[in-house]
Amino acid sequence: MASAVSIFMVVVAWATRVLLSVTYLDAALWLVEASESPALRLEAEALLETGWWQSADINTTLSPCEWGHGITCNALGSVTEIDRATVPLGGELGLNFSSLPNLVSLRLRETQLRGRIPLEIGTLSKLNHLDLSYNNLNGELPHLLANLSQLVNLSISYNRFLGPIPPHLWLLPNLMNLDMSHNQIRDSIPSIIGMSKNLIYLNLSYNGFIGPIPSTLGNLSNLKYLFLDNNQINGFIPREIWMLKNLLFLNLGNNKLIGPIPSEMGMLKNLASLHLEDNMLIGPIPLTLGNLSNLKYLFLYNNQLGGPIPSKIGMLKNLTNLRLSNNSLIGPLAFIWGGLTSLEDLSLDYNLINGSIPGKIGMLQNLLSLTLSNNKLIGPIPNTLFYLDKLATLDLSHNFFSGKIPLHLGNASGLSVLNLSYNNFSGTIPVSLIQKGYFYLNLSYNSLKGPIPQVFSYYYSSNSFIGNVDLCGDLEGFHPCLQMSMPRPPRNSMTKIEVFVPILILVGLLICGCLFLRQCMAKKTQPQLRGTLKDGNLFSIWNYDGNIAYEDIIEATEDFDIRYCIGTGGYGSVYKVALPCGRVVALKKLHQVEAENLNFFNSFRNEVKVLTEIRHRNIIKLYGFCLHRRCMFLVYEYMERGSLFCVLRNTVEAVELDWSKRVNIIKVTAHALSYMHHECIPTIVHRDISSNNILLDSKWKACVADFGTAKLLNPDSSNQTLLAGTYGYIAPELAYTMRVNEKCDVYSFGVVAVEILMGRHPTELLTSLSSSSLSQNVTLHEILDKRLPLPTHHMIFSLLLQWHLRVYVS
Repeated sequence: MASAVSIFMVVVAWATRVLLSVTYLDAALWLVEASESPALRLEAEALLETGWWQSADINTTLSPCEWGHGITCNALGSVTEIDRATVPLGGELGLNFSSLPNLVSLRLRETQLRGRIPLEIGTLSKLNHLDLSYNNLNGELPHLLANLSQLVNLSISYNRFLGPIPPHLWLLPNLMNLDMSHNQIRDSIPSIIGMSKNLIYLNLSYNGFIGPIPSTLGNLSNLKYLFLDNNQINGFIPREIWMLKNLLFLNLGNNKLIGPIPSEMGMLKNLASLHLEDNMLIGPIPLTLGNLSNLKYLFLYNNQLGGPIPSKIGMLKNLTNLRLSNNSLIGPLAFIWGGLTSLEDLSLDYNLINGSIPGKIGMLQNLLSLTLSNNKLIGPIPNTLFYLDKLATLDLSHNFFSGKIPLHLGNASGLSVLNLSYNNFSGTIPVSLIQKGYFYLNLSYNSLKGPIPQVFSYYYSSNSFIGNVDLCGDLEGFHPCLQMSMPRPPRNSMTKIEVFVPILILVGLLICGCLFLRQCMAKKTQPQLRGTLKDGNLFSIWNYDGNIAYEDIIEATEDFDIRYCIGTGGYGSVYKVALPCGRVVALKKLHQVEAENLNFFNSFRNEVKVLTEIRHRNIIKLYGFCLHRRCMFLVYEYMERGSLFCVLRNTVEAVELDWSKRVNIIKVTAHALSYMHHECIPTIVHRDISSNNILLDSKWKACVADFGTAKLLNPDSSNQTLLAGTYGYIAPELAYTMRVNEKCDVYSFGVVAVEILMGRHPTELLTSLSSSSLSQNVTLHEILDKRLPLPTHHMIFSLLLQWHLRVYVS
């Protein structure tokens, strides 16, 4: 029996081996036949015809599956994935789609493609991922996109596509992620959008969408991210929006929405970011918004909202950014209490808020920026405000605050921007402010008296103190302080007083006359506009030829309406301007008060001089300028993402700014500084390299900006100058010696580089590293930005080291 079983097992094993041998042999033969099939040859020919793979890099005699370089195949040797992202291919999208029947993924992001999408793309019946973003593709979207029934992810953002959107695109059954942002699509959002039940991510921002938001949008129950901002959408916010229970991010900003904010918005319990800014919304802020316990960003600025700020807003413990500026909000700041434990940015300027600042504001320990300007606030500054160690910006200007500037204001260790102008503060300037070295300080138009500390003349202009008639000092426009008090005359010595008073009056009149003449001379030195008319072209404003450009800009900004203002700096405001030629530019306009000051005029003129003489792809482009008594402005290329400082402090954008992008910003900044230091004659030193002065465009390209303090180095002089720059970025040796050289920029560049890696200014790190009591090592992962995953290799930091050494160590 046992021998029979053994024989049986041997037979089974032999039979199995034979069957397996036959199976493997058949498979091998089939693969050989497949490799010689016409279909696979057509795939190879279609890929070679594109010119996207150079013969020097691949062996054209092999199957495309052996090429590598962004090609993936299935087990049968057919191409399933093409990934040439960020490779500068150029040309049109000349891929024979009909020869690639098994293509599942096509990634051509940022490849410099142009032209239209071929209709044949509709033959890719198995395609589930299509990324054509960041190119120069144009024209209408082919209606055959609706044939891609397996499509899950579609991204065509940052192109020049026109509308309309093919209606059947909304019927794709598997579509989960759709990004059409930053195009020129002018279309209405159809009701059929409610059929895209599987959508999780929908981005239609920065287009020309018109009409109302359809109520059927509420049917997208799986939606988590909805971006409809920067369009021309009008009408009311549909109440059905409460049905989007999974929504995390909602951005409807910069449209033409009207009516009140629906109270149903408070039912979106998962919402983390709500953007409704730059619309025409009216009525009170709904009480129900206080129910959004997960909310981090609440942006309602630039609307027509009224009434008080709901007290329940003060219970949002996860809220980090609350911006309600430029509305008609009234009432006291009663909502400020200890519940806002995560708040970093509070902006309530340009409202009708009254009362005093509550003492409980000292409980907002994470607060970085507090802007309460242009309201009706009264009373003194509460002492609890000085316990906010992280506070960097404090703007209380244009209110009715009174009393003395508190001595303890200098204890706020992180404060770098302080604006107390246009109030009723009295007394002297506290000595504690002398030790701060603010980047921006404005105490103008109060009732301050006494001497202006002499050291302030090295940091600030007269504009920081004008409007205080009882101040004296060495700054232009102020009377010098008397060093010794005058002796008291004898009671019967009236003749001395009669002699002394006329002399004093005469001296005063002479001083006033000299100041008046000097002011007139300063105005006469300002250049005048020529009257040559142009056709509205962007470059018509070069060389003071700004007549027609001035009228174009007045019309485009509606006489510099605040709705077009995108930021305010130390001596001017920045506007976003769409010129008649179609180009969008940034315009920095000097305020009228500052325009009368010779120092600011010289700074503007210096920026023009520097930027008209240098050309570098990573230095902001100056398109033109207008220097005239009635209006002074500079016109730059528009950088969509704004400053690096703001991006790093916006959690959403900071996460998108991954390690490779951050290292690239460091590299190109080094390139720009190297150009100024080593290729310009004479050498240019920027003197104010900071994250505020590095601007980013829509594709994260970085440019160095703001050359108002730049200095041309004269090799035959000592190059000593007044201290300039941003507090926290200034090289110590510059502060001590006042001697400018390239190393000043190098130090600032180093601070910016560390700030990019840390995601915040390295103040605490630099303080601890410079401390003699430091006994423990600081590891790399401890200082890296916690909002990004740790890098899995050392490529980023080796690149950083190579570029840093290569550009500067020598």
